Amino acid sequence: MPYKVTPWYRRKRGTQVKTDYACQHTRSIVKHRTERKSSSKSVSQVQAQATEAMAEPAYTIPEFRQRTTEGTEEYQRVATNVSKGLSVIQEEIHRMRMVTKAQVDSLAIQREVKERMTKRTDWLDDIPKMPDFVLALRPHTVWEKTPIKLFCTVQGNPRPVVKWYKGGVPVDPLSAPGKYKIENKYGVHSLIISRCVVSDTAEYSAVATNPHGTATSMATVTVKRPAGGGELCHLGLVPHLTEIHPSKLEISLLDRFSVSFGQEGGAISLTCTMVVVPDLPNVPPIAQWYRDDKLLKPSQLVEMFVGGGVARLTLPHLAKDDEGLYTLRMFTKDGTAEHSAYLFVSDAASTVPGAPGSPMSVKAYDVNADYVLVAWKPPNTVNEAAITGYFVDRCEAGGDTWVQCNDTPVKVCKYPVHGLSVGRSYHFRVRAVNSAGISRPSRKSDKVMALDAAENERLQGKEEVIKIEGKYDIVIKDDDLEGYVTIPGEPTDLHASEVFKSYVVLSWKPPSPRGRAPLWYVIEKCVAGTGAWQRINTAVKLHSPRYPVFDLQDGQKYQFRVYSVNMYGSSEASAPSEPVQKVDEDGVPSAPGQVVATRNTKSSVFVQWEAPKVSKNLIGYYIDGRVVGAKEWFPCNHKPFRHNRFVVHGLTPGESYVFRVQAVNIYGLSDESQESSPIAVEPALGKGVEYATPSAPFGITMLSSDGSSITLAWKSPKHCGGSKVSAYYIDRRDADGLVWKEVNLEAVTERVCTVDNLTEGNFYEFKVQAANMAGVGVPSAPSAPMKCEAWNMEEPGPAYDLSFSEVRSHSLVILWKAPFYTGASAVTGYFVDMAKKGSSEFTTLNEEAVSHRYLQVSGLEEGETYVFRVRAVNTKGVGKASQVSEPVCARALPGTKEIEAGVDEETGDIFLSLEACEICEESKFVWSKNYKPIGDCPRVSVTSKGRTSRLTFTNPDKDDLGKYSVVVTDTDGVSASHTLTEDALNTMLELSHAIRHPVVPLKHGLNYEILEKGHVRFWLQAVKLSPSVSYRFIVNDKEVTSGEGQKISHDVATGVIQMTVDLFTRANEGTYTVQIHDGKAKTQSSLVLVGDVFKAALKEAEFQRKEHIRKQGPHFSEYLYFTVADDCTVMLACKVANVQKDTAFRWYKEEDEIVPETPPNVMSGACALPIPLFSRKDQGIYKAVLSDNRGKDTSTFDISGQVFDDIINAIAQIAGASASELVLQCTPEGIRLQCYMSYYTEEMKTVWKHKESKIASSEKMRIGGTAEMAWMQICDPTDKEKGNYSIEISDGVKTHTRTFDLSGQAYTDAYEEYLRLKAAAFAEKSEYMFICRPNTLHTSSSRRHDSARAPGAF
Repeated sequence: MPYKVTPWYRRKRGTQVKTDYACQHTRSIVKHRTERKSSSKSVSQVQAQATEAMAEPAYTIPEFRQRTTEGTEEYQRVATNVSKGLSVIQEEIHRMRMVTKAQVDSLAIQREVKERMTKRTDWLDDIPKMPDFVLALRPHTVWEKTPIKLFCTVQGNPRPVVKWYKGGVPVDPLSAPGKYKIENKYGVHSLIISRCVVSDTAEYSAVATNPHGTATSMATVTVKRPAGGGELCHLGLVPHLTEIHPSKLEISLLDRFSVSFGQEGGAISLTCTMVVVPDLPNVPPIAQWYRDDKLLKPSQLVEMFVGGGVARLTLPHLAKDDEGLYTLRMFTKDGTAEHSAYLFVSDAASTVPGAPGSPMSVKAYDVNADYVLVAWKPPNTVNEAAITGYFVDRCEAGGDTWVQCNDTPVKVCKYPVHGLSVGRSYHFRVRAVNSAGISRPSRKSDKVMALDAAENERLQGKEEVIKIEGKYDIVIKDDDLEGYVTIPGEPTDLHASEVFKSYVVLSWKPPSPRGRAPLWYVIEKCVAGTGAWQRINTAVKLHSPRYPVFDLQDGQKYQFRVYSVNMYGSSEASAPSEPVQKVDEDGVPSAPGQVVATRNTKSSVFVQWEAPKVSKNLIGYYIDGRVVGAKEWFPCNHKPFRHNRFVVHGLTPGESYVFRVQAVNIYGLSDESQESSPIAVEPALGKGVEYATPSAPFGITMLSSDGSSITLAWKSPKHCGGSKVSAYYIDRRDADGLVWKEVNLEAVTERVCTVDNLTEGNFYEFKVQAANMAGVGVPSAPSAPMKCEAWNMEEPGPAYDLSFSEVRSHSLVILWKAPFYTGASAVTGYFVDMAKKGSSEFTTLNEEAVSHRYLQVSGLEEGETYVFRVRAVNTKGVGKASQVSEPVCARALPGTKEIEAGVDEETGDIFLSLEACEICEESKFVWSKNYKPIGDCPRVSVTSKGRTSRLTFTNPDKDDLGKYSVVVTDTDGVSASHTLTEDALNTMLELSHAIRHPVVPLKHGLNYEILEKGHVRFWLQAVKLSPSVSYRFIVNDKEVTSGEGQKISHDVATGVIQMTVDLFTRANEGTYTVQIHDGKAKTQSSLVLVGDVFKAALKEAEFQRKEHIRKQGPHFSEYLYFTVADDCTVMLACKVANVQKDTAFRWYKEEDEIVPETPPNVMSGACALPIPLFSRKDQGIYKAVLSDNRGKDTSTFDISGQVFDDIINAIAQIAGASASELVLQCTPEGIRLQCYMSYYTEEMKTVWKHKESKIASSEKMRIGGTAEMAWMQICDPTDKEKGNYSIEISDGVKTHTRTFDLSGQAYTDAYEEYLRLKAAAFAEKSEYMFICRPNTLHTSSSRRHDSARAPGAF
């Protein structure tokens, strides 16, 4: 309900805190008033004294003072002199009197004027007067892209409100931020256009309004473009009209980049939007970017852009080197505008599991001709194994081939690289090593060139000036002297600049003079005190005054000396160095001291710690965090942080964490510090105004007015300050006044308030302040002027308090409150309009008015920002639109989860549950049904624990169907909804019944299986069993237990309950049942084993029992089977097991023993009987017998019927595949077609065809074959037998076909050959008959021998 309060203009707001400013201000006022009182008193005293002086009588000489003539003359002489002095005094007194009188009169006149002006003002305030422009607008003509100011002065009573219009359209400064500025100072109203364009040419008007009328003043503004301006604008230039330096711009930062998170190898942009006045394209603002207070410059790794109201920094190739605090600094008229935020860069996924992260900040120092010292920072190791060393790689600039510099990992974060080529440029990178593997390489270093610094210094020409007789200067350069030097001098200052256990770096100063010839060095070493010098760089021609030594023995002290060498010879040896000994690498810092974590924001924690007692050249610190209760730590920073305080970002609101710190130097990481105390991630209370008191309310809107009061509404502060907002205070003022007056003495707890005792027709402005336990926050911006006049329209007033829920990537829910002013009739519905941010084109989302006060909006573009407004409807029409909502971005909060509907596994309660992605200490879960708060309702109960809230239904039924939603207060809009449908409710009711009346769920009911040895296993499997499960086996209504002949057991892990019967007989026929009790749940399963089912089980059990007995002696592991070899030999084979050397094996056919040529070898585990040239004669029953003193086993194989056909088909498959093409052979009887194959038997399914017609064997067409071929002979061929012939060999699956075309010339040649052979045979036969005669026998034989001829073949 709205509050109706009476203004309390003299209310003394109670407060427990007085600021220094308030006290000082009070003292200043008291002092000022005291001075004014003192001044008034002084003026009264001066006036009284002046009046008394003016009233004194004239001066006369007494009689007793009269003198003689001489005395008189003397007296007159003296008096004359005195009178002159007195006249001067009198004139001064008179002047003072006149001045004093003038001051008194002036004060009196001022007092009277003031009194009369006050009376006149009071009198004039009572005289109404319509607006009147004292100073009207005047026209302007300006150049494009220059500012302009329109101003006017208006009077009236009450003081008029002035609105500005462009071409009859109101001017809205928010529509183009920074372009328009409306001011009202000292009665002068002005409109400032910061940067004119041609489109700004229009008629502008100022409309002054008060209750007694309206006045308008108009003027034309013409914006001109200079000659060639189009081309200039196209080129991005503007005419040079005024001198404006970038530092003279007004810049206001708007949307600022926040704390950001990236990953190695990725890219990220930091963007800050701004308003620049004036915004000139040829004068962009100056923007500077810093990382950890170091100025950044554009490069391949850093891209910068500023313009168009945006400053952007892009890092296209992220590495951990990029982690740090980024600052944007803009130079403005008033100084600088700055914003800073931290960027975190985490390790990329390692190619080797458990390998460390990559090193960072690789830099090259002490660069020389063939030597450079590479240094880097170690990575953080949180859950990985400790780092055991580093590999350093180098690559020539411009190339992509990396060469490893060290053979064994170096244990410190420094490494001297030598052997470089003079004049070449190099990049370096580093890889870390641990027990799991090698890390990804670091970002490569900046390019360095291998040059001799001393040589460069000599060539640059160091000069020496010599004076002769004080008059003449002789300038001599070092290089002039070097030309006379041949053999160089010895090096000096030889010492060890780097001493580690892995290596020692020797450094010295080059000789002076050194000569112009190329110079190199020779180094010798000896064990300290021995004098036995030994050269150590025999294979290296050293050009730099640096050299790393790696092969020194532990515990020995060494001395070194160096020679300078050039083409002319060698110098003397340098002075020996001091004894040098390798040192242990035990230089890590001590662990940091106490770690203290304090609250910062809702997603960050402020961590600080004590510096380690032993720092040892500290590089920085690594901070690790861990969720309370978890085992694994996570890194909070990925680059060593220099200070001993750090803000850890990206934490889960409401979660509790502990932290630890490690110190870092070149030797590695120190021991971990002690853990901090656990701390919950919640906003800090009392951290300045932003976090102590609420931020300003906003969106003040007018809901209703009756002519003497106005009802207001406003929106809650965006930040509550860490505690709940408990009160609101409202102030008001006349729109044309400056003094604010308090409206309410008592706190307003609702966001609706009615302000009474207002003057009808007057315009008022309002502002609101929110208060919490920390105090009263900052006031809101003044509202727009609101006119107090009675609303009498028939349509409803505006809806208000627009809010959003369930914001997702493509949808959201908008909610609002009903209008306070309903109009002539009740509100019947609402229309919702939507527009994109920055657009004034609203689209109505619902064609028909909705009766409820919420709307599901879908079809949004992900990442787009929208604004909404609501219009109420009654029977008289559509009312005023609500105030436009705050912009809302269509994007879900990170980690957003939806409401889950479920059934409690223990109680069977049906519930809806939400786990919030963020929460704070003051957050509450507010549940609603159909977007109406549920509150205390007997149908449901709400419980919350941590980040989870559950709404449980007491006795769910159809009345509970609907849409349920929940909002988490004091968050960035965490909310979700779920529609409970009838089908879903029925499903959950069934599950609830099952839980409340539990049944042990079974995966498999009672079943049986026959095991080895003929045992029978009865079993079932439950989905889940507890260790306390109990069960019973009942057979034929009689419970059985484990004992002799049967065993009962169960397995909780698999849920199996079983009973094994050792000897299964006819007595076991019947019904088997298992009853299970597991906690409150129970079930039973039965198996009926009678009749044919029982007989089959019994038969299988007896078979398995016999099989077990059989396998105790020699037996067949695989019974007889057949195979066909590639030569079509049929093999009867079997496999045997459990045999001995004396085990006998025999083959039988039809009880007749077969003795193969090769005796069977039972010890090989397989025996085979070959059957060559298989045919029908080989049908019969074959038997194999295996026996010894342990027993006997037999396997039989019946080759007949289908088995015989299978063998023939197998032979046909091999023979058909080997079949040759048809061959023509002529004989005296006719023409023969032959097909050769690996084996042929007439039992094979072969078909001869002529012209696709099957050929049957006859006197004309004879079909036959041998073991090697199949043939078909055409007897006494005629032309009818011409055509295509084929043979088809079928193996039951595939048909093998061979063809021959007996036509044309082939037939003619074959036929002629046939006739010739036939004639020869006839002649031979006749001759034979003749020879058979007794008297011609010898002659005929001799003639037959001479004329014999073999038949031809084709």
